[in-house]
Amino acid sequence: MVDTPASPFRVVQWTTGNVGKSSVRAIAGNPNYELVGLFAWSEDKVGRDAGELAGIGPLGVTATNDAAELLALKPDCVIYNPMWINVDELVQILSAGVNVVTSASFITGHNLGEDRERLEQACRKGGSTLFGSGVSPGFAELLAIVAATACDRVDKVTITETADTTLYDSPDTERPVGFGTAIDDPNLEPMAARGTAVFAEAVRLVADAMGVELDDVTCTCEYAQTTEDLPMASWTIPAGHVAGVFASWQGIVNGQAVIDINVRWRKGQTLEPDWQLDGDGWKITIDGRPTVNMQVGFTPPPDLIASAKSLDDFFELGHIMTAMPPINAIPAVVAAEPGIATYNDLPLNLPRFPAQNR
Repeated sequence: MVDTPASPFRVVQWTTGNVGKSSVRAIAGNPNYELVGLFAWSEDKVGRDAGELAGIGPLGVTATNDAAELLALKPDCVIYNPMWINVDELVQILSAGVNVVTSASFITGHNLGEDRERLEQACRKGGSTLFGSGVSPGFAELLAIVAATACDRVDKVTITETADTTLYDSPDTERPVGFGTAIDDPNLEPMAARGTAVFAEAVRLVADAMGVELDDVTCTCEYAQTTEDLPMASWTIPAGHVAGVFASWQGIVNGQAVIDINVRWRKGQTLEPDWQLDGDGWKITIDGRPTVNMQVGFTPPPDLIASAKSLDDFFELGHIMTAMPPINAIPAVVAAEPGIATYNDLPLNLPRFPAQNR
């Protein structure tokens, strides 16, 4: 049996999008946590049971859009899963003395400028801690950091993410990086850099773990177009518009890249240039002594293969992988000193699951 805390961590779930639903299901199935509240953006979700919204049985927790009501519950932690962070919301939560773990575009906060100091001040005021992760960036960087501990010299860390996102239907997250933009649009060039800026924070996370002081963090981008209209579930990318995005964030020392975190995403079979992907997942290379190579992917377990009714059941794996790194960090975050914490500040997070989930 897994050791459990004397009393479960009391948590509030913030939003029930795809990742939030996976988060609710994971919390409901783990005796180390107790769901005490649920924040919902949409009016049509207010007043409904959290279990109903997550597609499981009733949990006796009713969704609300009243943040003050949820903070009055004095939870140990808020699990914050919007698509993008809202600094004002986080300041409100942290100032109230509630810890936050999040999958929403936050690793170190160094891209936020003055807003990062607002978050630090809120942590100091409330005695709370803010931690951000996800599967990528976040979990992938942790794997690279762990891999580098096998070396007595590290020359360069490279994390390469590749994915065919044809069946991934999330235009709100894909348009900001350039998908669907005309290939000759003068505004296209910086879009991928802006839309993937959180990866710059991931570069700094790895640099901090290595004890390396970077001279600069830079980004280069490339785009590919579809030569035919590309219909997808909820939108269509017209011919001549972006259906492939590449962004490489590099940490520079003495003019050389010592950290390279890059992503290459494509859609459809009519891409020009026709980027060929070596599967979906992450390739991690630690150039050093020794050089360490890791290929990381994910596949559905046999019970999911047997029970799946649609592709959506398989897509949930990505949502689970995004939700779980923050959830597994909760014990360490609750115990941490106030402030913004990263993987470099916390002990190794351990996967604590009930026996029936093994």
